[in-house]
This record gives sequence, structure tokens and C-alpha cells, in this order.
Amino acid sequence: MDFKLAALKLTSGQMKDVLTARSGMTFGGILFQRAWVQGTLVAEYKKGYFYLDDGTGIIELQLSNDHLLRNWKIGMYVMVVGLLVMRTGESPLIRVHKMVDLSGSPDREAMWYLEVIEAYKLFYDLSFE
Repeated sequence: MDFKLAALKLTSGQMKDVLTARSGMTFGGILFQRAWVQGTLVAEYKKGYFYLDDGTGIIELQLSNDHLLRNWKIGMYVMVVGLLVMRTGESPLIRVHKMVDLSGSPDREAMWYLEVIEAYKLFYDLSFE
């Protein structure tokens, strides 16, 4: 994984526009390998695998052994950064390398959507008016 490439702030709904490239993926012409998402943990379907709902769709999370030491609970609002894996006919998968519980931040969801909109305007769609 190339850590020089930025982790793009994306929603599940935007991931349908992600294209596969030779050394990663592209969104809006920007090459990336890692995605940064936020949302609510809605299910753990086996040890170390969660479903996250970001309000636009479902993203599957695959936690590393380091993250299994934390007591993640359904209903937590979390920030996740990791390698994005797009799969045909399935929800996107993120192989998590950073996960933070933001449940204690009261404006977390509204702020997240503003951050995604700002990133979209500034970086992803340079023709945005």
C-alpha cells in the first residue's frame, strides 16, 4: 500500500463511481488506495467483520488483529480508514488500519457530511460550481 496517496473521504453512495486503476483506484480523477469513511456499526456477522451504515449504503469492514482487542459495539459511530476493495455484486470492503470511536462527539454526523462535501468541492470535482 502506498501511504503517499491520500485516503479519500467517501460515502458508500460515491463508491459506485470508483474506477479500478493499475496502482489503485480513482475517483474524480484522483488516484487512491485507501478510503476514509464514517458511520454506525450495524452488525458483526463474524469475529472481526462488521457492517457499517454511513447513511448512503452499507460498507463491510475487516478488522486487523490489533483492532480486535477493542470492544466494538453495535450502534457505535466510528471513523474508519483502510484499504478499499471493490467487489462485483457485493458491498465495498475496507481492510481497516485505523478505527476510532466518535460516539461521544454530538455533531459527528453533520460535520462528516460537511467534510465530504468540502473535499468533493475542493479536490474531487474541480468543475463544481
